Amino acid sequence: MDFELNDEQAMLRDVSRSALKAHAAPEQVRAAKGTAAGTDLWRTGAELGWTGLTLPEQYGGSGQGLVELAIVAEELGRSVAPGPFVSTALVGMALTEGRSQDARDAALASLADGSAGAAWALAEHGGVRVPDAVTSTATRDGDTYVLRGRKTAVQDADDADWLLVTAAPGGGTPASFLVERAATGTSTRRQHVIDETRAFYEVTLDDVRVPDSALIADAALTARLFQAYAVLTAADALGAAEHLLDMTVEYAKIRRQFDRPIGSFQAIKHKCADMLMLVQGARAAVQYAAMAWDAGADDAARAASVAKSFTSEAMSEVAGQALQTHGGIGFTWEHDLHLYLRRIKADEALGGDAAVHQERLCSLLLAARAAA
Repeated sequence: MDFELNDEQAMLRDVSRSALKAHAAPEQVRAAKGTAAGTDLWRTGAELGWTGLTLPEQYGGSGQGLVELAIVAEELGRSVAPGPFVSTALVGMALTEGRSQDARDAALASLADGSAGAAWALAEHGGVRVPDAVTSTATRDGDTYVLRGRKTAVQDADDADWLLVTAAPGGGTPASFLVERAATGTSTRRQHVIDETRAFYEVTLDDVRVPDSALIADAALTARLFQAYAVLTAADALGAAEHLLDMTVEYAKIRRQFDRPIGSFQAIKHKCADMLMLVQGARAAVQYAAMAWDAGADDAARAASVAKSFTSEAMSEVAGQALQTHGGIGFTWEHDLHLYLRRIKADEALGGDAAVHQERLCSLLLAARAAA
């Protein structure tokens, strides 16, 4: 499989990286404190077409795929940039592939031009990170559904116009509903998390009533969205780890011990080489998973879990090696390293950690063997 970017994809990467250097420098990220929906960066991203990458052209999008989303997600991770890019993209994908034309018409145009944001309310307290384990309920009442539950780690929920809420209708298979964040019965509470670059919220759904048309994603589409979520989160962690690798190599060239750069010591060379191997492995896994998802390949679900499980562990290892190589300076608040370490540790849990995806991968492999 050819992992080389085509000319358009390379241009998307280069333009995104340039814009992030101008609008998401470390001092700007520190000042934002995780609230980015109304910042210059979000407006710039909308102008560059980030917000409409995968949306249909008739709604103002460009009709691209998960590969292009992963390119931008990687660059956002490289800059530890704030903003609801991944969450808004996932909701847009749900609307594009979902069954409700009414919901699609109401939301897609505003998502495409960046005038509205969205968030996916999936995870729940108690370590629930996957759709098929949610306990939130959707009870049918005439031509409406009544949603009840409590979600956690919902990125940028307070700035979102729409929430994609995953719940179990009638206690059955999970489905996802489009809910206005300002709907009666919906409340948000800011959470204090390890990641200083993004904002996460707890969302409570207390008898939130939505029309039948709000059900936009059935169990199959919700599972497919979860695969995309895993790939995009892995891409974000990959970008952050790439920057840590570059930062560590540069530091090893200038930091001196015993009148020599520490990069001349074999132990430091081995650390940097190990970090590079992990980053390259993660890049191959993420790119293949994104391409398989776009192609609707038979192994798309397995590839997504491979990418997420590998990056969850490997990028955390890269962050740890970077911290060890920097030594005391890496532990200081003033140094940027902790922003990347925190970002990677948050990505490790978002979209399911390594254990979650290893278990899913085993289940998929056993199911394939049984079918054969």
